[in-house]
Amino acid sequence: MMLLNQILFGVYPYIALVVLALGSVIRFDREQYTWRTGSSQLLRRRQLVTGSILFHLGILVIFGGHFVGLLTPIWVFEAMGVSHGAKQVLAMTAGGVAGVMCMAGALLLLHRRLFDPRIRATSSFGDTAILIILTLQLALGLATIPVSAQHLDGHEMVKFMNWAQGIFTFNPDAAGFVADVHPIFKAHLALGMTILLVFPFTRLVHMLSAPIWYLNRRGWQLVRTRRSLPLPPHPVLPTTIIQARRPEAAE
Repeated sequence: MMLLNQILFGVYPYIALVVLALGSVIRFDREQYTWRTGSSQLLRRRQLVTGSILFHLGILVIFGGHFVGLLTPIWVFEAMGVSHGAKQVLAMTAGGVAGVMCMAGALLLLHRRLFDPRIRATSSFGDTAILIILTLQLALGLATIPVSAQHLDGHEMVKFMNWAQGIFTFNPDAAGFVADVHPIFKAHLALGMTILLVFPFTRLVHMLSAPIWYLNRRGWQLVRTRRSLPLPPHPVLPTTIIQARRPEAAE
């Protein structure tokens, strides 16, 4: 079991991060035209808008909470006077609300993609699979809240902070911090790293470009008019072309 724990939480994170970084760069360099979400907003638009807003708002809060909560050095919280218990209660409350919101949006989007024949016909396997994986990850995250409620002293959360920061500081003993945590947490961590692993090969890549391209994008807009416009004049062949064809005509 210790060997499996070391592989999953000591080696696998680096594999996932390397594939995430290199895969994203290579895809952007070689296949920029696939760097998109493949919108289907023309079909069942109301359900798409509702589900998309709930999902994206929730996922932004969850991502920000995980990023700050796991990677902020422990001494920073201690210097600010934030106890481990208070931090855990805040994480459970904010994460729970955001998780429920995100789960509701994900279920709306998944229902739309699976049960509308037109949308299902235009969806790729990757589109549906990544949405199912994200929904499962949200379910695992929400399932950790009752377990976390049994450890309100916050020391359980400290283990995850030490693990995450140990990975980024190349601590060879990082996997040991999560060796004895509840299996639901381990499943949540393992699936989260799997999402990072498949990230460059799915529609999730738009998350990397959205803050850069979409917030300040400029482009062309095609507009069709109903006014009758005059036809362009008949094109005239250049003189050089006419002269070049004369010998052929003579023959």
